[in-house]
Amino acid sequence: MTDTIFDSIGTAGVGLILLAYFLLQTGRLSPCQLRYQWLNIAGSALMLVSLYRKWNTPSVVIQCCWIAISLYGIVRTMKERHHAEK
Repeated sequence: MTDTIFDSIGTAGVGLILLAYFLLQTGRLSPCQLRYQWLNIAGSALMLVSLYRKWNTPSVVIQCCWIAISLYGIVRTMKERHHAEK
């Protein structure tokens, strides 16, 4: 039962990352939009939850990098918006 819950959480994470990529490729989201970055962070975080149950070091590393890159994108976008408001 517990494995199923963790697998479902991880699968939801995969779905969010794929949704973000699909929306980007179809022009419905821009890489500069915060929604794109937050979808990636949420998806990666959910995948990390599932990896807690079934540890896989390379997968954990890539998800942590995915989160870090998305956080960088959020900071960059916020700085650009702040400069544009001046």
